[in-house]
Amino acid sequence: MKTIGNLLFVPLSVLLLVLAACEQSGALAAGWSAADLAVALDNPSRPEADKERDAGRMPAEVVTFVGIEPGMRVLDVLASGGWYTEVLSVAVGPDGTVYTQNPQSYLESRGGANGRALNERLAKDHLTNVVRMDVELGELTIEPGSVDAAITALNFHDTYNFSGPEVAAAFMQAIYAVLKPGGALGMIDHAGNADENNVKLHRIPKQVVVDIATGAGFVLEAESDVLAHSEDNRTQMVFRLTRGKTDRFLLKLRKPG
Repeated sequence: MKTIGNLLFVPLSVLLLVLAACEQSGALAAGWSAADLAVALDNPSRPEADKERDAGRMPAEVVTFVGIEPGMRVLDVLASGGWYTEVLSVAVGPDGTVYTQNPQSYLESRGGANGRALNERLAKDHLTNVVRMDVELGELTIEPGSVDAAITALNFHDTYNFSGPEVAAAFMQAIYAVLKPGGALGMIDHAGNADENNVKLHRIPKQVVVDIATGAGFVLEAESDVLAHSEDNRTQMVFRLTRGKTDRFLLKLRKPG
């Protein structure tokens, strides 16, 4: 089993205080509200650089839209430096588990910056509910049908654009396999126009993602405009726009059952 790294988590004293306050108000009876999760994410142990990106990434809104709750087992697909891994660690709490997955190519990209960032994040011994898995998505050793939810953020366009439709389909099928019946996949990506060169722009049309996901067995349950930016006409390369200002779609894809 190629499982690497520490089991990680937000300091117990900090998170238990947040959870206790939410429980007293009944906030966790049916899972997180976006407001309560935003409070939990503002804990002192979370890096300030991470918090600075919240306004553009809206993590509390994204996580609650997908339906991630305390105690769940969640997969962060192509986690890179682990920004969402840390968010998910807070969301699932001490009784949950987050699997943070990266192939070696992701860890070595940008001169190894992703790997260094993840190493630093997981070395701080504050995310004790995180399991690091440095393997290809198709090589996960997670038991099939055992994960409650998964998230992948701003990654699928590269899989589709540079590896092709067959690899993109296998990507979806691998996530589908580890999800429980009824499990959800939250898919975030840079929206593209069908008539543009999306390989060059690092984008993907939403319908392409929906078609591949439904072909793998998923059902499109809902979509959100929380990350939409109408001022982005989708004709510019995403790296030329201010971080957090690209027009992004957010899909909630459900494994039937």
